[in-house]
Amino acid sequence: MKPAAARPDAGPSASSPGTGLPKGGPQASHGGHENVTNEGDTVIFQPTCAPVPLAPESVPMQPAPADRTPAVAATALTLLDRDHSILSFNERVLDWARRPEVPLVERLRYLCIVSSNLDEFFEVRAAPHLIASSAGDQKGAYTIESFERLAEAAHALVARQYALYNDDLMPTFAKHGIHIISHGERNPAQRKWVSEYFEREVRPLLIPVGLDPAHPFPQVANKSLNFIVRLGGKDAFGRENPIQIVKVPRVLPRVIRMPAKVSDGKTLFVALSSVVRAHLSSMFPGRDVGDFSQFRVTRHSDLAVDEEDVKNLRTALRQGLQHRHYGQAVRLEVSASCAESLASFLLAQFNLPPQALYRVHGPVNLARLTQLIDLLEEPQLLFPPYSASYPVTLSPAQSFFERLQHGDVLIHQPFESFDGVLAFLREAVLDPQVLAIKQTIYRTGTDSELMDLLREAVRRGKEVTVVVELKARFDEEANINWAEMLESIGAQVVYGVVGLKTHAKMLLVTRREGKQMRRYGHLSTGNYNPRTARLYTDISHLTADPLLTADMEAVFVHLASQSRLPKLNRMWLAPFDLHKNLIAQIDALSLAAATGEPTRIVAKMNALTDDALVAALMRAGQNGVKIDLIVRGACTLPAQVPGLTDNIRVRSVIGRFLEHSRVFYFRNGEDESLYLSSADWMNRNMMRRIELAWPVTDPGLRQRLIDECLVAYLHDGRDAWDLGGDGIYTRVDHDTHAGEAGASRAIEAHGAQAALMNRYASRGHHADAPSN
Repeated sequence: MKPAAARPDAGPSASSPGTGLPKGGPQASHGGHENVTNEGDTVIFQPTCAPVPLAPESVPMQPAPADRTPAVAATALTLLDRDHSILSFNERVLDWARRPEVPLVERLRYLCIVSSNLDEFFEVRAAPHLIASSAGDQKGAYTIESFERLAEAAHALVARQYALYNDDLMPTFAKHGIHIISHGERNPAQRKWVSEYFEREVRPLLIPVGLDPAHPFPQVANKSLNFIVRLGGKDAFGRENPIQIVKVPRVLPRVIRMPAKVSDGKTLFVALSSVVRAHLSSMFPGRDVGDFSQFRVTRHSDLAVDEEDVKNLRTALRQGLQHRHYGQAVRLEVSASCAESLASFLLAQFNLPPQALYRVHGPVNLARLTQLIDLLEEPQLLFPPYSASYPVTLSPAQSFFERLQHGDVLIHQPFESFDGVLAFLREAVLDPQVLAIKQTIYRTGTDSELMDLLREAVRRGKEVTVVVELKARFDEEANINWAEMLESIGAQVVYGVVGLKTHAKMLLVTRREGKQMRRYGHLSTGNYNPRTARLYTDISHLTADPLLTADMEAVFVHLASQSRLPKLNRMWLAPFDLHKNLIAQIDALSLAAATGEPTRIVAKMNALTDDALVAALMRAGQNGVKIDLIVRGACTLPAQVPGLTDNIRVRSVIGRFLEHSRVFYFRNGEDESLYLSSADWMNRNMMRRIELAWPVTDPGLRQRLIDECLVAYLHDGRDAWDLGGDGIYTRVDHDTHAGEAGASRAIEAHGAQAALMNRYASRGHHADAPSN
C-alpha cells in the first residue's frame, strides 16, 4: 500500500469539558495485560471532532463517479462508491494477514476470509456492472466506466493477495517445516504415494469431456475446480477434437496431508489441483497433452423470485436453488501460465470480457485453504484459545424468569457466551408454565441446538410459532429444511411479509404466573447461530419489560397475520418508522446544535450507504453536532471534508472477531438515548426488510453499552482505521483520542476487542463456555 502523506492540520484532539459520552471505558494498567474493570472508573469521554493524526499506511478507496452523486447538502459533495468501499473493507481484512505479530495460521485464515468475501462480492455485486458494460451503457449507476474501475480495483486486490501468499506466507510456513509441495518438488517416494492416492481416490471420479458437436461445452458449476486441456493427435475415431474439460468434484478435498512415512519429518501437503495436473497425461492415453490450466468460474448467485407471482415461496426458492450454481458468469480465474488461446476460448464460452479474467499465481480458490488450517496440529501458530465467560450477570443456578423480574440482562457476545441465550430457551422449553414460544429465524446453521429445543417444545405441547426467513442469502436451503421439519411436527411456521426479508431477531416466551400471563423476551443485534456467536460481536438483550415485550407480541402478530400494526410503545420497526425516526432524531439534534446546545451522535453499525441518512448526518454535522461513526464495512459518507463534514469522523475496526453489533447513541444536552438494532443504515434495511431498533432504558445497562461498544472503539489505537475525506482509510497505530479523558494504554496496546477479552476473562466463570 502507498503511504499517505501526513496532513498539515493533524494534531492532538482537543477536549471540551461537560459534553459527550458519560464516564466509563475499558481500563487497564499500563502493561495492558492486567484485569480490565469498570468499578470505580470516573473517566469521561469528551466529544471532539478535531483533525486526528494519520498513520503511515493507507488503503485507497476511489470516490464514486459524478453521475452517481445524490444531492445531500446545500454544497454538493460526491459520496464514496459502495462497491469500492466493500473492496476497501477487504483490504483492511487483508492487513491482518500481513501483520507479523499475528500467529501464522491465523494470517492464512484472514487471507482465506478475503478470498471468500471476494467470492460473495462477485456473486452478488458484479453482475449489474458487467451487464451495463456489455450493453455499452455510459450513463446511470452502472456503466462501462464503473465496470472497468471496479475490475481494476479487484485485480489489484487479488494481486496483493497472491503476492502475500507466495512471497510471505508460504516461505514463513516453510520455516516451520510446513510445505505444500508441487510435483517438481516431490521425491520418488512422495510421487509414488501421490500416484497411488490419485488412482484410489481421484481417478474414479473424473470423466474428461472432449468437445465436439455431440459434446458441447459442459455445464460448469459456480466456484468449482476444473481443468482445460489442449491435446495433440487424434481420438479413437480419427478426429482431432483438441479441447478437453475435466471437472473436479466438490467431494474431493482440496488439500491432502501426506503421511509421515514420506514426509521426511516435515509437515507436507499436496494440493488437489497439483495431484490432477501431475496425472493429466495418464487420463488421455495415445494423445499428447499440450497447454492446460486449472480454471474456476464465479457466477451471479443472488436468488431472484417474484414473490407476487408465486403460489408457494418455499417451493419456488427450492427450485431456484437448483439453478443457483449455473447463473450468469461474472468472473473467470485461471492459472497465471494459462495460454492466451485457452483463456480466450474460456472467456468466449462464458461470454465474458477480458477484464473478467483473473490470472493467479497459485490455487484458483484460496478460500479452500481453510482445509489446510483444519489439518494442521500446530496450536502455537494459532491465536491462544479464548473461552467466553458465562454471562456475568447471570447464574446458571438461578431461574431466568426470576432474574428478569428484577431487571434486564445484556450479553455481550462473544466475550460472554451464547450459552446464556440457549439456557433461557431451554428453561422455557422445560418449564410447564410456559405456554407459547415465538421466534424469528434468519441464520441458525445446519446443526442447531436451538432448533432442537424448538422441536422439543412442540413435543411438549407448547404453542410454537417460528418466522423463518427463506431468503437469507446462502442460508436458503438450511432454512427451508428447518421450516419443513418444524411444520411436519406441528409448529406454526410463517414466512413473514411478501417482498420483505425478516431480519429482526426476536424470541418471545409467554408464561402463566398465577392468574396472569407474563411475557419474557430476547432481542439481538445478531443471529441465532451458536457458531457465529463465537466469532461475531453482538448484543443479546433479555427483558421482561411489559412495554417492550408487548411490542414484540404485536410484531409477531403482524408478521403472521399481515394485520395493521398498532402503535408500538418503544420499538422502531422497518419499513414503517425506523428510517423516519432515525432521521427525526438526527434532525432534532441538528436543530439543538444550531441553537448552541451541546449535542452528540455515536453510531456503530456494519454499513452506512443510505443516502437520506447520510444527508441527515451531514446536515447535523454542519450545524455543529459532533458525530462519530464506527462503520465496519461499506461507508459512502466521506468524513472530515473541510466545510462539509468537519464534525464527522468515520472509523472502521477490524479485529479477531467480526464486528456485528448495531448501537446508536444520541445526546442532547443532558438528555441521552441509546438504541440497539438489527439494522444497518442501508436502504435495503430501512425499506425492504423487517428490522427492529429498541431503546435500552436502564441507566446501568446503557452505560455498559457506551463503555464497551462505543468508548472502547473510539479509543482503539491498534485495530482501527480512520476514513478521510479523500476516501482513504488510514491505519491507526495509537490512541487518536489521547487528548481526551478516557484513553487507555490497554486499548492502545491491544485494541478494544483484546481489552474486552481481558475484562471478561477476569470476571466470569467458564463452565460450559465454547472455545474459539
